[in-house]
Amino acid sequence: MSDIDGGDDPPAYTGDDPSAYAEEGAVTGRADTGPGEEGADEGTARPEWEDGYLDRVAERLMYNYDLERGHAAGGERFDLYGRMELHSQKHFFHPSFNFAHHETVEHLFARRVDRPRTTDLNRLIELGHDLADERVEANEEHYGTEFTFVLVAEEITDDVAGYVDGFRDRTLLKYGYFGHYEVNLVVVAPEDERLVASEQADVATAFRTWAPIEREEPTILDLIARRFQV
Repeated sequence: MSDIDGGDDPPAYTGDDPSAYAEEGAVTGRADTGPGEEGADEGTARPEWEDGYLDRVAERLMYNYDLERGHAAGGERFDLYGRMELHSQKHFFHPSFNFAHHETVEHLFARRVDRPRTTDLNRLIELGHDLADERVEANEEHYGTEFTFVLVAEEITDDVAGYVDGFRDRTLLKYGYFGHYEVNLVVVAPEDERLVASEQADVATAFRTWAPIEREEPTILDLIARRFQV
């Protein structure tokens, strides 16, 4: 997969005659169960983590993501995994006459480390590209897939903060005809109440557990859906 592009996402399609459409770009969230060892048991809302911080993060994610503990991917192991799937479609006068169906998926991986280094981040970026080869279904309906890696650390060094801040890695598939995939990075030190995130890592909001999510602000789903609007 190639053709890396760091530009802005394409603007939402509006059409020549808006009155002809009953709905445009309607986005609904659906979290399908992804591969992993431990998901939510039947009758429970979500898995629980003994790690108090990750459990608080899961509380914020549970309405938009399917969550798992102990997820393995590409030879790496993660304490928390989440998967979210969004669908967008337009329809003509009535939902039964729909077209321009697109889907987007986010894979979220989080684990604890003592003191992350830039080499750790490079390894995760490579993992993201490897997972894209395995998990992205590149076709006309695919709009975007995100692989977001979160490291929960005791401290964040200046070189790591500088690496993550402003980072962006987007790859177009078949020159954008089959959409794109993106690798995002987040590093958080909860005890220091410090977090750094790459440009498109909207889910970082859920990891700022020391800061309330204001109701008047967009939700995590709103932020992600806004970027995937087509």
